[in-house]
Order: sequence, then structure tokens, then C-alpha cells
Amino acid sequence: MDTGGLTLLFGAGDISKVINLSVAPVFLLTGISGMLNVLSARMGRIIDRGRRLNEIAHEPGSPHAEEVDNEQGLLAQRARLIHLSFRMCTLSALLICLVIITLFIGVLWEISLQPVSATLFMLALVSLSFGLLTFLREINISMGKFRFGKYRVHGQD
Repeated sequence: MDTGGLTLLFGAGDISKVINLSVAPVFLLTGISGMLNVLSARMGRIIDRGRRLNEIAHEPGSPHAEEVDNEQGLLAQRARLIHLSFRMCTLSALLICLVIITLFIGVLWEISLQPVSATLFMLALVSLSFGLLTFLREINISMGKFRFGKYRVHGQD
């Protein structure tokens, strides 16, 4: 079939191969969507805690005011990390989508896009890795300040 000078010649076997090749990236997309769900939930908790702290009536200069201010600073730092992690994981998902698209374009137009697909896939993994490391940093900050009564979960008191 001719469409404006581009000849699209492909068989059912070629498309089925591309679908088979795209299964692994699709599973990775599923994992990333789970990660985005976790990040959204954590961001929601951070925002809810920040709102609660904003509602707490306190007198400026009191020890309680200083505690609230310190916790708000920590929440702001955690929110920045979650936001960065969210962006990196979303970028990774978008790159995975581009990998799948290049697989289909390569078959449909009979051009070799394997180096492009491989590069996009590696970039997706780098972005996902960075997002996961950023998430780990946020968890460490969170756990570093959390207490069970007088006991810290992480770090020393």
C-alpha cells in the first residue's frame, strides 16, 4: 500500500514480533505506574501533614513554634524529593512509550531503529534509577526524623 510516497510493507509475522518485543517494556510501564502511585500517596501524606501543621495555633517564639517550623522545613525537603522522583519516573515511563513506538515504526516503515530504541530504553532505565534513588533519599529523611516515643527509627538520639 502506498501512502504519500511511503511504502508500508509488513506482514502479520512482523507485527506479532513487535508485539512480543514490546511486552517487556509494557511490564516495566506497569511497575512504573505502581511506583507513581506510591509517590502520589506519599506526596498526599506530606501535603496533609503540612496543612495540619499550618492549622496548629502556636505563639511565635515558643518551643512549639520552633518544632512546627522545623517539621515544615523537613516536609518541604521531602516534598521536593518526591516531586523530583515523580518527574524522573514519569520521564522514564514516557521514554518506555517512545521505545514501543520506535519498535512499531521500524517494522511499519522497514527502517532500523534498533540503536534509537536501545538508547531510549537505557535512558528510561537511568531516569527510573535516578527516581528510585531520589525516593530512597526521601525515605531516609523521613525515617531519620521518625520516632516511636523516645526512640528514633533511624539515626541516633
